Parts: sequence; structure tokens; C-alpha cells
Amino acid sequence: MPVYILAIESSCDDTSAAVFSDNTMLSNIVANQQVHKDFGGVVPELASRAHQQNIIPVISKALVTAKIDKKMLQAVAFTRGPGLLGSLLVGTSFAKAFAMGLNIPLIEVNHLQAHVLAHFIQDQGEIRKVPSFPFLCLTVSGGHTQIVLVKDHFDMEIIGQTIDDAAGEAFDKAAKILGLPYPGGPYIDKNAKSGNHVFQLAKPSIPGLNYSFSGLKTSFLYFLRDKLKENPQFIEENMNNLCASMQKAIIDILIDKLLKAAKQYNIREIAIAGGVSANSGLRDTVTRLKQSHGFNVYIPQFQYTTDNAAMIAIAGYFKFIKGDFADQSMTPYSRGEFSGGNWHFDKLSVKTGKRK
Repeated sequence: MPVYILAIESSCDDTSAAVFSDNTMLSNIVANQQVHKDFGGVVPELASRAHQQNIIPVISKALVTAKIDKKMLQAVAFTRGPGLLGSLLVGTSFAKAFAMGLNIPLIEVNHLQAHVLAHFIQDQGEIRKVPSFPFLCLTVSGGHTQIVLVKDHFDMEIIGQTIDDAAGEAFDKAAKILGLPYPGGPYIDKNAKSGNHVFQLAKPSIPGLNYSFSGLKTSFLYFLRDKLKENPQFIEENMNNLCASMQKAIIDILIDKLLKAAKQYNIREIAIAGGVSANSGLRDTVTRLKQSHGFNVYIPQFQYTTDNAAMIAIAGYFKFIKGDFADQSMTPYSRGEFSGGNWHFDKLSVKTGKRK
């Protein structure tokens, strides 16, 4: 008998609900919030209010699309963190009430773990190859840039991460400097396809497997400042090449450390995840690693790159199998905490929540 799970994702500015039958997606509905475009970034208070408006219609549509009656559900999975606390409270509160009303268990999910586990989602009528353990997952978004060593579904270790800004933030800030709309990452990607990486941008020299993008952003800003003094139309005349150059620099930084990690840990299974994994340049570069280095490469479908409830559902399914349930006293966290597995945030102790 299949296990039917409803999943809720509300960590930032997308309200999403998904229904799964075991590890197979039946529906995955996402409501975006357009209000933030006027502010050039996500406004937490506006995000939480929009979640309150969207969550019931989104869940209703997910159930209808999946052709599942709510009484058939056997668990409710939800994003506990990390994320915006106000947004997480909306999803957590609804999940608690919904589970209590149906007298079914709750399953709390770590948002970043779910991005990694998105590679195990199966679609109806299609069998997709999934990574073999252990594998490396480059998880890249507007808020996180990490290399994760995945030993099991719930045994993951961050072996490299950004020490300042995330790669997604670098894309968005570069786009803002160029006068492109928010979110800027997709516009950088679009313009880069018509340009060439003719401008050499400074790349950071960070030891080990960690990343840094703050210096790249600063060098890009100063580079444009100097060029605009010579030619006020420099950005307009070189937009596509500037986007291509910035994108190439970010991708080179990401891939250099990923290759270093693969060699250090002797791993041939490579995956990418997170919002920036939708970037066509990154996807093409990672795909080529299969030919150039003989890696087995796993790239998520576009609908599983940004924040979505399907990835929460697949994580919830694996937890359901383990009998790993939450109780009604569970509260969301904005950062730095995780219960279970071997997930390390910075130098945070998983079990005690105290810094080592």
C-alpha cells in the first residue's frame, strides 16, 4: 500500500505544497511572490503575509491535482528551517494544525538536506537514475554555497562552504550593478548566452574547500567604475560580455573547489542542487565533467532547483520509512540547527546546539 505524504515549503518567498505516493510526485504547486521585485530583494514581513494568503489555495490545488482526498494522507512534512522565521512559522503552524486535525504524524525537514535529496524524486511513468552513495553535491543558492559529502539519505557533511557571500547573491548583486531587474541571476544567464567572457575578473584564493565571493563582487564594481570613467556607455555597449564574464568567473570558482573535493575524497558521483543549479552555464559545465573526468553527473529538473515542496516530500518519505516523526512542540529555526544525521552548520554541534 503506497504512503501518501503532503509536504509544505515556506522557507522564503515561495509558498509550495506537494503530494507524493511513496517516492513519486503526484503534484508540486508553487505560488511565487511578485511583491518583492519593487524592493530589489525579499522583504520578510511581506513574505510572511503572502504565505498566509497563499498557503490554503496552494495546498487545496496540490490535493486536487494529485487526485487525493486529505483523508488518504498518512503524514504531513514541512520545512522546519533554515529560512526566514516569519515565513517558516506560517508553514509550520499550518502543518501542525493540519496533522492534528487528521490525526496523522508530522515530519520536520531541513531545507538544505531536502535540496540534496531532490535527486531521489521520481515522476509518474518515469524511472530516473539516482546518485549512488557516497556522492558530492554542490548546493548553490542565493543564501548558501556548500559542497556536501552525502554518505546516506540522512548522513551528510558540509566539507566546504562560503565564508562570506553565496554564489547566488553574487549573481544578483552583479545584476543590480548592471542595472538588471531582480532577481538578477536569470538575467545574467540570459544575457551571457549572447556574450563572450572577454573580461578577466579577479578570483579569490581561499585555502581548502571553502568559497568566497565578496572579493569578486568588489572587483567587478571597481572594474566597472573605472571603465565608466572612460566610457559612460560601457555597460550598455558590453552588457552581454559583462554577464558572460561574471558568470564564467563564478562558475570557475565553484567547479575548481568541486573538482578538488572529488579528488580529495576519491568520489566519482557528482550532483548539483539549489536555485543556482538552474543556471545554464553551470549545468553545461557540470555536464561536461562526465566526458572530461569520467564522473557520473546528476542535474535536477528545473522545477526542483528553486524552493519547492517536492524536495520536502521526498525527504519526508525517507523519514517516514525510518519512523522519524516530530511532535506538536516543534518550532522552526532560522539557521544553525539540525536534528538527526551528521549535518554540520559551520562549527555548530548538532546535538547540543553549542559551538565547539
